[in-house]
Amino acid sequence: MSMDLKSLHKMSYGVYVVTSGKEGRCNGQIANTVVQISSQPPTVAISINKQNFTHEIIKETGVFVVSVLSETAPLSFIGDFGFRCGRQVDKFDGVEYKIGKTGARIVLNYAVSYLEAKVIDQIDVETHTLFVGEIVDAEVLSDEASMTYDFYHKVKRGTTPRSAPTFTQPEKKEETADNAKYICTICNYTYDPVLGDPDSGVPAGTPFEKLPETWVCPICGAAKNRFRRRD
Repeated sequence: MSMDLKSLHKMSYGVYVVTSGKEGRCNGQIANTVVQISSQPPTVAISINKQNFTHEIIKETGVFVVSVLSETAPLSFIGDFGFRCGRQVDKFDGVEYKIGKTGARIVLNYAVSYLEAKVIDQIDVETHTLFVGEIVDAEVLSDEASMTYDFYHKVKRGTTPRSAPTFTQPEKKEETADNAKYICTICNYTYDPVLGDPDSGVPAGTPFEKLPETWVCPICGAAKNRFRRRD
């Protein structure tokens, strides 16, 4: 019997913005693998893909910040940090942030708390590096509920970047013309006509063909013509 990696989806994850950088060279990304390791001293570990720009900057500076996102964070905000490359765009354009004790930017938009850490160990895990950091500062910003990865998928209907440690190939399901779903070729977001896209003003029951040509992917901002019908 084959191994069912969907078992990993039953584990508890959150949705976070991980940032790093100093003196103008900075970046941030969405992460879902952040875990507390010890309490004395307080340490956390994060898993970052080696190909990501944020990985490069954490290696250079030896610091990182984790902003814990609330359930109110929109897909567009998550998409800006999760599906765009910091080597090509400024992810902090229009984002509220402050400079922390480590010199890194702390994202404040939709954040319920944050923590800053200095890297004290690194573990090579093939495609990713596990950075272990000792917390040097932390603050609770809001009493709002933090977003779990389960909430992100089931309620927000978000998708997972291929570079994420929890990425799995999406399942293919049989569809008819009446319930045809369309998938974004950039970020794998699936438009479901049964659900519509309420955050963008598209009511439930709207077929993909009836979407306005100005409609864009709610996660990565890709145009309508970047979608294909899901096989």
